[in-house]
Amino acid sequence: MKTLDTTAPTFAEAWRALCARGSDEDEAPVREAAARVVADVRSRGDAALLEYTARWDRWAPASAADLALGPADFAAAWRELPDAGRKALKLAADRVRAFHQRERDAEVPAFTDRLGARLAQLTHPLRRVGLYVPGGTARYPSSVLMTAIPARVAGVNEVVVTTPGLQATGAVDGWTLAACHVSRVSRLFRVGGAQAVAALAWGTATVPAVDKICGPGNAYVAAAKRLVFGQVDIDMIAGPSEILVLADGKADAAEVASDLLAQAEHDVRAVPVLVTPSRALAAAVTAEVARQLGDLPRREIAGRSIAERGAVVVTRDLAEAVRLADQFAPEHLAVHAANARRLVPRLGRAGAIFVGAATPEAVGDYLAGPSHVLPTAGTARFASPLSVATFRRRQSVLEFTPRALAAVAPAVEALAGAEGLLGHWRAVQVRVEKTKALANRAAAKQAAPAKRSQPVKRSKSKQSRSKSRGRT
Repeated sequence: MKTLDTTAPTFAEAWRALCARGSDEDEAPVREAAARVVADVRSRGDAALLEYTARWDRWAPASAADLALGPADFAAAWRELPDAGRKALKLAADRVRAFHQRERDAEVPAFTDRLGARLAQLTHPLRRVGLYVPGGTARYPSSVLMTAIPARVAGVNEVVVTTPGLQATGAVDGWTLAACHVSRVSRLFRVGGAQAVAALAWGTATVPAVDKICGPGNAYVAAAKRLVFGQVDIDMIAGPSEILVLADGKADAAEVASDLLAQAEHDVRAVPVLVTPSRALAAAVTAEVARQLGDLPRREIAGRSIAERGAVVVTRDLAEAVRLADQFAPEHLAVHAANARRLVPRLGRAGAIFVGAATPEAVGDYLAGPSHVLPTAGTARFASPLSVATFRRRQSVLEFTPRALAAVAPAVEALAGAEGLLGHWRAVQVRVEKTKALANRAAAKQAAPAKRSQPVKRSKSKQSRSKSRGRT
């Protein structure tokens, strides 16, 4: 791992370079290749999916229907898992569900303001969402839990998953299928890459079009998500995984090193960073990383991440370390320091904060509760983790009375005039004038003198005839 020192003259430039990390793998060739795939799937649908599956996943489905797996397949995989596996998935699912059920939508309950206008904001679940679950170098049943469960809690009616099948066979591992079972996934399609994103965005005869696509993927998936945004919504553009460990001099070097390696083993482009005011800890962690790498099964991947993207930053003091950690805006921020909880209010720009030495980032990946789908590449400055709100949309409701409309009409006239939009003002004016005319007619009718009813006078001859008839 390279070491940066904040007292060095070259630190500012080196720090800027480190902060500029991100999904830089999404370069022009990747974007161009993804664009070709997206256009082809949009044009040819299932035929393109079958062709790309045979070319890149190296298995040939008999038909597009063979790409799909459903609840019966998920339940069978669930039954085939060992008891410990079922218990682990259930514990994780229960914790994720319990956390996200505590979310509160940003609704505005209906209210009537002082003018008499009734206003509200409602939220509605999306009807169908597509979740991308990565495959390739590793399998991620946890990603099913962390995306499908918040979607179901949000009230999404149909949740579909796409994931690449295993090379040569197209099989999907039992853990992923069992995770679909416990997360109530509707269907899974054995399709990966940009072609899966395109299929979800526009739909094919086999893969249904969705309202939103969520979940991380490789550079081609990220590029495709950019291309389809607007046709559908997306959660975020996810770059390589990253962690920043903020540690004081009393932190345990082995624990810090294990957190760094837990992210480094994801991807050669993962970004593991330690920021500490302790030179002794910096040296100890560097040595411990090398030692733990020795028997790590994915040491080639983790080793490249550590060597090419990793860094140890030695600061003047803890206050400077906190400032740099917040500036970096990491996906994962692990705080190994005395009174770690007190530092949290000063660390507002991170996807998730893991407070204290007893909270390894790995527990967040699997079963802590909050979704592990987090903003990367510094986007935690403005973006949020995946949540129930990701799968809901807001809707404003406005209801004015004629009296309330008349009260605001002069302001609408002024604003519409300022913007040169006469039609806007007329849409208000015609209603206000109608209300005035109706009020004037009602007032005029009420003010008109009422005609008195006169008694009917009978002629004397008629009266006399009546009397005479009464005597006979």
